[in-house]
This record gives sequence, structure tokens and C-alpha cells, in this order.
Amino acid sequence: MDPMTKMWVSFVGIGLMAIAAVLVTFARYKLKGVFRFIVSAVAFVTLLIGGVIGFISVA
Repeated sequence: MDPMTKMWVSFVGIGLMAIAAVLVTFARYKLKGVFRFIVSAVAFVTLLIGGVIGFISVA
């Protein structure tokens, strides 16, 4: 993978991790019940995908 592509892939990973952080913060402070669980689950999946993409950009 050329360096420019690695840069863009790492930006996507960082962006997904930032979205996950915002979703968790929103879920904790604004939501209750099942919506809180759903948003937290989406944030967890987003964090995992962002981590895998970040690892791919390093390797």
C-alpha cells in the first residue's frame, strides 16, 4: 500500500474511533433504557472497526 493510501486509511480509522467516543458520551448522558444499549453497541462495533482499520494502516 502506498503511503498516501495508508494516510487516508488511518484517517478513516481515527474518524471511526472519534465517532465511537461521541456516541458513547451521547448514550451515557442523554439516553436511557434500550436506546442507550443500542447506541453503545453501535459505538462498540464502530470502535472495533476503527481499530482494525488503524491496524491495517500500520501493517
